[in-house]
Amino acid sequence: MARRVCPSWVGYLLLNPLRRLVEDPDQVLGPLVRKGTIVLEPGCGMGFFTLPLARMVGSHGLVVAVDLQKKMLSVLRRRAEKAGLLDRIDLRLAESGTLGLKDLASKVDLVAALHVVHEVPDQAAFFSEVRETLKPEGKLLIIEPRGHVSRMQFEETVVAAEKAGFKFEASFGRVRGRSALLARM
Repeated sequence: MARRVCPSWVGYLLLNPLRRLVEDPDQVLGPLVRKGTIVLEPGCGMGFFTLPLARMVGSHGLVVAVDLQKKMLSVLRRRAEKAGLLDRIDLRLAESGTLGLKDLASKVDLVAALHVVHEVPDQAAFFSEVRETLKPEGKLLIIEPRGHVSRMQFEETVVAAEKAGFKFEASFGRVRGRSALLARM
């Protein structure tokens, strides 16, 4: 599977409010997020999911939003400031080959890998790194777009996550894409 990073200009298209009609962040993530939750969102882009997550975690929670592109994070920062949510979001620029999350070891409740895993060149390393951030009872939600990821490719992704120490719990029926909810083992 060819991997490429989503160009930053596409980030503006992904913020279209009409997207909520087919993928409402509150409906998708609401059942998994409570006040005080710490969520890791790798590949956050310009924050289509990040801002709703920040509202869900409340003033005592945190969303760690990581992206490879400075442009994505700068737009997300402006949007979070405007929404009054920046204090609930930890913005991080990923480095080549790592998300740079060692300081989060066993602190994260949920990793929300939303439309991003198909862009990761080394899925085994990715899953290993995010697993280390999770609390023992932590969850990993993977959602991938059907248009970019075939059923077979998605199954290979889930197998890679399982090899990294996750256990498949369920498909996540609240989305149109391919999805899996996994637990840290």
